[in-house]
Amino acid sequence: MGGGVLTNHADAANIFSDSDNASKLTPSVVIICIVAASAGLIFGYDVGVSGGVTTMAPFLEKFFPFVLQRMADAKQSQYCLFDSQTLTAFTSSFYIAGLVSSLIAGAVNTTTGRRGSLIIGGVVFMLGTALNAFAFNLWMLIAGRLLLGFGVGFTNQAAPVYLSEMAPPKWRGTLSTGFQLFLTLGVILACIINFAVAKHGGDYGWRIALGGGGVLALIMTIGALLIPDTPSSLIQRGKVDAARRSLLTVRGRGTDSEAEPHLVLAIAIPSFQQLTGISVIAFYGPVLFRSIGFGSDGALIGAIILGAVNIISTLVSTYAVDRLGRRILFLQAGIQIFICQIALAILLFTEIGTEGTRPFSKNGAVVVLVLTCSITAAFAWSWGPLTWLIPSEILPMEVRPAGQGICIAFNFVVTFILSQSFLAVLCHLKFGVFLFYAAWVTIMTIFVALLVPETKGIPLPSMDHLWQKHWLWRRYVQGTAFDR
Repeated sequence: MGGGVLTNHADAANIFSDSDNASKLTPSVVIICIVAASAGLIFGYDVGVSGGVTTMAPFLEKFFPFVLQRMADAKQSQYCLFDSQTLTAFTSSFYIAGLVSSLIAGAVNTTTGRRGSLIIGGVVFMLGTALNAFAFNLWMLIAGRLLLGFGVGFTNQAAPVYLSEMAPPKWRGTLSTGFQLFLTLGVILACIINFAVAKHGGDYGWRIALGGGGVLALIMTIGALLIPDTPSSLIQRGKVDAARRSLLTVRGRGTDSEAEPHLVLAIAIPSFQQLTGISVIAFYGPVLFRSIGFGSDGALIGAIILGAVNIISTLVSTYAVDRLGRRILFLQAGIQIFICQIALAILLFTEIGTEGTRPFSKNGAVVVLVLTCSITAAFAWSWGPLTWLIPSEILPMEVRPAGQGICIAFNFVVTFILSQSFLAVLCHLKFGVFLFYAAWVTIMTIFVALLVPETKGIPLPSMDHLWQKHWLWRRYVQGTAFDR
């Protein structure tokens, strides 16, 4: 039998008892973590595809014809070409659904396990892509987006937790960044498909692009059906024997207990992630590039370049996160993003002014692309992967599913607000929108410098000692660590 419900940590301690084997990186661990990390692929694909299809004339003609009318108006401000709450609802409805599902995903995760949540999320995502691909009116399109967000709320909650629990302590940072790596792969794949179908897909190109995510979700879901659930999840549900078998499958035997969390960091970091401005660059990059004169094809090519930079920079993080540490990546990226945001604001002001009616020079457009690539690179080796890694490191097994769900919920709230408001804010603040993000990056970097301790190489059972040494957090965590 699977064993009774645990009333203490004794059974768990017996299972997690071989620290030598726990640090080994076995082929089973790698394969299983790749499957779980592929959940990032469907999220990244949606991020990349939604911005691209909004530049396709057949898509705009069917659902948002007023945008095409504005494009034909030579006197229309370039800042306001795409300013429409209906158009932004196409993107932001995804995050409302993600917010709702992430709030319930923790409870479902506890009941069904991490693997079960991945399967549920994949199935719901497939239904959403089907609705989008066959949409014949705006409401069907939005309904599909809601299902997509609902599915991603589950997978984004479950995948980082799964990776954190399955990875050996020595390799936890590297393997956990796999989620972000797959996310960036999804983005660039979507950009490539957008470009291909825009050139050759005709009136049905946008349907192919939106439906493509269903194929990725199918692959991820099949993979999730074939991998074991995490030992921690099985123990939490009283299935001690099954947990032992799962652990033997991936590493023979191992040790991995969780430490006292710092919920403030676990909520703040995912919330701050979106205030780098990266999501609006990812969602509206093609729109931004087209607004400054790239043209439809040029805008999609620019998005592909951003995606390539994203992948390369995520690989940098995979190498550096367990060597240089988390804090140095955060701090360096904060400085780089701040400088680029300020430069973007100055460039937009000098090129097209406050009215946005002057033509953008070719050289200026290239500089915009370079600056957005620099922001993307800095994000990809810092706030991108570390947002998923750090909460999963500091949340203990007892509260990890619910805690991770809360973290993802906050991330979705901020993303929804920013994606829903960005085009309107761009229209009204004009170049000042990048000053807004620069101010937030300053706050975030100071927050990291003062309040985020270094977790590189620290075993999860020793995490409580890390908090006790911190100048501020020691006031709140002393004497509260779990009795292991």
